[in-house]
Amino acid sequence: MSNSHNVKSFKTICFSFCLALISQISFGQITEDTYHKAEYFLSGNIQKEVYHLDVIPNWLPDKTSFWHQTYTAEGKRFFLTSIEKGETKEAFDHEELANLLSEKSGETIDPSNLPLSRIQLKGDGSIVFDWNNKTWTYHKGNLDSKRASADTRDRSVSVSPDGNWKAYVQNFNLFVENLETGKVNQLSYDGKKGFEYASFWGWSDMVLGEDGERPEHLSINWSPDSKKIQTQIVDLRLAEKMLLLDNSQDDKFRPQLMGYYRASPGDTSVVMYTPVLFDVESKVETKFPELSLPHFIGMYFNWDSTSENLYGTYLQRGFKSFSILEINAATKQTRKVYTESSPTHINNNNIFRRLDNGQFILGTEKSGWNQLYLMDWKTGKLINRITSGDYVVKNLLSIDEENSIIYFEAAGKEENVNPYYSFVYKVNFDGTGLELLTPENAFHDISYGSGKDYFIDNYSTVDQPTVSVVRELKTGKIIHEISKADISNLLQKGYQSPKQFTATAKDGKTIIYGIFYLPTDFNSKKKYPIIDYSYTGPHIDITPKTFRAGLVGLQQPMAELGFVVVTVDGLGTHGRGKAFNDVSYKNLGDGTTDHVFAIKELAAKNKFMDVDKVGIFGHSAGGYDAGRAILLHPDFYKVAVASAGDHDHRMEKAWWPEMYMGYPVGDFYHEQSNITNAGNLKGHLLLAHGGIDENVNPSATFKFAEALIKEGKDFDLFIWPSRNHSFGRTNGDYFTKKRWDYFIEHLMGEKPLRHYQIQN
Repeated sequence: MSNSHNVKSFKTICFSFCLALISQISFGQITEDTYHKAEYFLSGNIQKEVYHLDVIPNWLPDKTSFWHQTYTAEGKRFFLTSIEKGETKEAFDHEELANLLSEKSGETIDPSNLPLSRIQLKGDGSIVFDWNNKTWTYHKGNLDSKRASADTRDRSVSVSPDGNWKAYVQNFNLFVENLETGKVNQLSYDGKKGFEYASFWGWSDMVLGEDGERPEHLSINWSPDSKKIQTQIVDLRLAEKMLLLDNSQDDKFRPQLMGYYRASPGDTSVVMYTPVLFDVESKVETKFPELSLPHFIGMYFNWDSTSENLYGTYLQRGFKSFSILEINAATKQTRKVYTESSPTHINNNNIFRRLDNGQFILGTEKSGWNQLYLMDWKTGKLINRITSGDYVVKNLLSIDEENSIIYFEAAGKEENVNPYYSFVYKVNFDGTGLELLTPENAFHDISYGSGKDYFIDNYSTVDQPTVSVVRELKTGKIIHEISKADISNLLQKGYQSPKQFTATAKDGKTIIYGIFYLPTDFNSKKKYPIIDYSYTGPHIDITPKTFRAGLVGLQQPMAELGFVVVTVDGLGTHGRGKAFNDVSYKNLGDGTTDHVFAIKELAAKNKFMDVDKVGIFGHSAGGYDAGRAILLHPDFYKVAVASAGDHDHRMEKAWWPEMYMGYPVGDFYHEQSNITNAGNLKGHLLLAHGGIDENVNPSATFKFAEALIKEGKDFDLFIWPSRNHSFGRTNGDYFTKKRWDYFIEHLMGEKPLRHYQIQN
């Protein structure tokens, strides 16, 4: 063989090798198409690609028909379902309405995207809707409009049920006016600024400036006979504000000071509510200082039908004690009908329904599982257990007192089924006759309106598209199939539904559940970095269970960039009984340890997952998770993006940590703080926060950043000056790309495109 032939062969081999190398490099490059693939799965886009994704009914007065909105091949459409006729059809002629709207308004209206989201259906078949500051009525080829009427309700007054009295607040005191005679009675006299009658403090109420006025609210609870008022005194005298600076307003060249009352765990300087009762005619006032509570717990009382008693639930601070109270309006005596305590916490949403027959239904976790009990109202004693077993009653749908039947939702009862899947059951008051009404092996997402004979069942799993049906309440029988989700567009894109998996938790014995997402161009021969999407809060189970939840989220867009995205419900999260949930009590900082075990186990079974390249992201409590994970497991998590994180629970809103992290505040708060553990950082960390976030104040992120600086740690910080707690959500925004890019650069090792704007 000649030397020239050897040289030629060598050049050919080198050329082929270079081509292969170039091909591999270009395969990994980030281009605009990379972002386009991710954008396709943002919520505003992807919901239009799935036809008849699900049915959210808007019931009509006859209780046997409803309308709903969905997307079809023809675009956004409104449908009307008649249960008695067993038919679902378009509620009106969308093309005709679009043409009429175009004629009347002079604008071009697309029939596939009518500019309305809600309609009223009248008995004569006409529809009414609001658009462009007008109220429009459309019926059989005719379209009329009139100027939309302003809301004329005066929210500064409350009229009694009999229409004879008007209650209002003046100079922080409560007054009533007789609407027939015009006579005014002052009911309270010691009200003043900071000690204010018949009001409340709203969740997002803001005070602007140092001495700004807080928003006014009226809180009046009339007795049915219109003779008495129950309300509360809002005591702000010792309360301290949380502060924000808004640097984003175009017309201001100094920051706007914003203040709001939001207590932190252990605070004594909090807004307090004290219940108060008034007799309207005698003007007698009775305060109940022994029932005073911080406003972040609150209290809610109902009148009985006789107007003789008030009743309601009462939670002590620390959430370890739960009572049902009755207040006699004549004697002013308070009676504890029922009380229950826990060494950890009592849920603040216990099921409680008072019946007309002198009994009440109670749902609590005192057995270790949320179950239903039939109780006697006069004695507070147990009559009988209604349900029992190692499963969770989630919600009451309906109570048929006449026939002593309860319809409810529960999870974890069926064998060989995902324990988070929700089903509908019925049972007699005495505990007999328990019957499953929704047998399909799926999550049953239920819509039911009080007093109706039917309910809507959207049943699905993350990999089984939604089937939407009307079911008869008494039997669960399917009366009418409304629609099935059409995912043909997704399949053409190569979409693979999230894969369900199980793993063993950190205790070495408990099975935990999760899902993982693959990109539509998935190649099993490649190695994919792994991203953990986390929110380990004990009040929620974050892993999607339904087809909608699996599709419309943050995970699939992230996967499209070239990652495997994992979501896990570990020990300490919601939905699997008291013992499972209590693992996180005083231990919120250990939530991601189960994720580490699950991801390692999953990666051992799926060789395309690169367990040496694992990142994590989360928002709010998930932001804390992300920060905590990269500090607690610094050799496992290489990259973290922590947005709107409550990085030290001592700086968080009080109710959430006091319920799940414990009250009083102890050393465990300090030990599990991301600020305290800042020195553990090894990998890449992006901290992000909204500049005017009143939900999770940005101060903890700033303190965390300061701690990282003191430790000499490199990290990245992004502040969105004009945003509150809502950013980086499923519809996509500026921060969405910033989060994508952080993982592209630091976990994937690629170069993101600069100055690219997300297309929604």
